[in-house]
Amino acid sequence: MTVKPMTVLAITGARVLTAGRAARPPETILVQGGVIAAVGADVEIPGSARRIDAAGGSVTPGLIDAHCHAYGVSLSLDELEKWPLSYVALKGAGRLGAALRRGFTTVRDVGGGDPGLAKAIREGVIPAPRYLWTGPALSQTGGHGDGRAPLSDDPDYCGCATNVVDGVEAVRKRVRQLLRQGAHAIKLLTSGGVVSPTDPLEAPQYSAEEIAAACQEADRRGAYVTAHAYSPDAIVHSMRNGVRCVEHGNLLDAPTAAEMAERGVALVPTLVTYDAMDRRGSEVGLSEAGRAKNTAVLDAGKTAIRLARAAGVRIGFGTDLMGDLEDEQLQGLRLQCEVEGIERAVESATAANAAILGLAGRIGLIAPGAAADLLVFQGDLRQNPELLWQGDRAVIQAGAIL
Repeated sequence: MTVKPMTVLAITGARVLTAGRAARPPETILVQGGVIAAVGADVEIPGSARRIDAAGGSVTPGLIDAHCHAYGVSLSLDELEKWPLSYVALKGAGRLGAALRRGFTTVRDVGGGDPGLAKAIREGVIPAPRYLWTGPALSQTGGHGDGRAPLSDDPDYCGCATNVVDGVEAVRKRVRQLLRQGAHAIKLLTSGGVVSPTDPLEAPQYSAEEIAAACQEADRRGAYVTAHAYSPDAIVHSMRNGVRCVEHGNLLDAPTAAEMAERGVALVPTLVTYDAMDRRGSEVGLSEAGRAKNTAVLDAGKTAIRLARAAGVRIGFGTDLMGDLEDEQLQGLRLQCEVEGIERAVESATAANAAILGLAGRIGLIAPGAAADLLVFQGDLRQNPELLWQGDRAVIQAGAIL
């Protein structure tokens, strides 16, 4: 989003919580031109600076949701793809504005978005986080992204959230088109999913040749492919053919985690979507088949994070919330904190995600030279982690107080 940052901003008395920085006495964060200029106990503050007194409080980098769906305005894939794109985009704009108010200053939209929405955000037409999009996720016929009913004979399925694309050359062409339009990365659906109607959850999807073709095209453009994959078989199938990031990964086992670490493949868990669907499935119309799949992955997701951490896998943070479940976004931090503690949870949702997005050092960090995307909390997060998901916060984006 285009914002007009304050010329100089000083946040004083702050307990800084950021990756690679142990707990210290309160410090000052100086912001100039939308960028962090200095952090420390003895920072000189210009007389013209606007001051925020954070005494007794905590400051973190702006949060990053690496698995967001601006266009995920319905839990039903079939319903979603039948609505006009203008309606979906307007609803999506509201979802992005709400995410920004919660403190998510950057999102990666993996399965939606388009050049028009990205342009509107860049020009400040709508309030939104920094926005990285993949366009529609690519699915094989009968795969997770194929929302057609089992008996449907409709030959095409191509919408705002998913495209059914089969065959090496068709995949290659679609990837080239998305990258030409400005997509940040490509998303492939390489295993079954919870809400899709016809596919088994664990089975790998797409051929090795189709996955490799997508990855080759992305690599040549300096982009990458991330894969929706739950089972060890699907994860191995994806990463051995060039995928550099795995979404969900709930059924991960130790040998697969070790191979992910060896290959430098990251994991973006999405714990909150299963927790929310378990509690609110009836409210949002989750099918019986979807409920059964959700139960299978609900508890396994936390184990997957522990296995990935033990193996040395880079662990990010995502939410994957569809429809009315979007208001659960902050609860994802609670769930990840329960597994790894406050400092690891914040690192996953900031610096680790920045590295996954190829923006390490530029966002997700409180350090000189990083974008001044910051959250100011009224209280000590290390002592009261719940402030992260239920406390008030001031949101600063590129040095501008929102």
